[in-house]
Amino acid sequence: MARMKREKSLEALEETIGVPIRDKERFERALTHASLQGEGASRSYERLEFLGDRVLGLIIAERLFGQFPDADEGELSLRLNALVSAEACAEIADEIGLFDYVRQGADLKKLKGERTRNIRADLVESLIAAIYLGEGLETARDFVNRHWGERLDADVVARRDPKTALQEWAHQRGPNLPRYETVGRSGPDHEPVFTIKVTVEGIAPAEGQGRSKRFAEQEAAAAVLRREGVWKEQG
Repeated sequence: MARMKREKSLEALEETIGVPIRDKERFERALTHASLQGEGASRSYERLEFLGDRVLGLIIAERLFGQFPDADEGELSLRLNALVSAEACAEIADEIGLFDYVRQGADLKKLKGERTRNIRADLVESLIAAIYLGEGLETARDFVNRHWGERLDADVVARRDPKTALQEWAHQRGPNLPRYETVGRSGPDHEPVFTIKVTVEGIAPAEGQGRSKRFAEQEAAAAVLRREGVWKEQG
C-alpha cells in the first residue's frame, strides 16, 4: 500500500500543543493510521487511542465532578459523553490542525470532512496517551483543560443519548419503538463503515453511519431528532 508523508513535522506539533516531544517514536506511532502499515495495526495509533480514551475520560469526569457538585450521576454521564464524543474530539483535532500530522495510506488521504471524523477523534485520544506516558497525568490534564477550553466551562444542558431520546419521543407518538436495520457496510476491514436505517412509525426513515453498528444507530437516531426539530442544530 502506498505510503505518504505527513504535511507537518513533530517539531511543529510540539510548538502547537505546547508539550515537549521527547519520545519521537511514541509520537510517530500516535500519529500513524493502520492503513499505512502492511502488517496491520501493530504500529498504528490504535493501542494509544485505547489508553487515551480512558485518560481523557478520567480527566473530564474529575473536572465535571468538581464543577457540578449538585449534578446527579445521570447528568454527569450526559455531560461526560458529550465532551468525549467523536464529534467533540474531532472538533479539537480540527482546532489543533492535527490531521496535517497524521501518516496514513493514500486511499484514506482522499477522504474528506465527515468521513474522517472518527480518525480525527482517534488522533486526539492517541495524542493524549502519548502525552500522558511521556509527561504524566498533570501535563495531560493541562492539555485537556487548554484545548477543551470553554467546552468545560459552559453551563449547557447536556443532550441525552440519541437512541434513548428517540425512543422516548417515538413512545409519545405511539406504541411502536424505533426499528434499526443495517443497510450497508463499506470501507476496508480495519476501518469499516456501517450504514444503519432507523424507522419510526409515521415519519420518513433516516440513516446514519459509523465505525460500529452502535455508533451508526446513534447517528441515525440523531438525524431523526434534528430533522423533526426535537433537537436543534448546534453551532
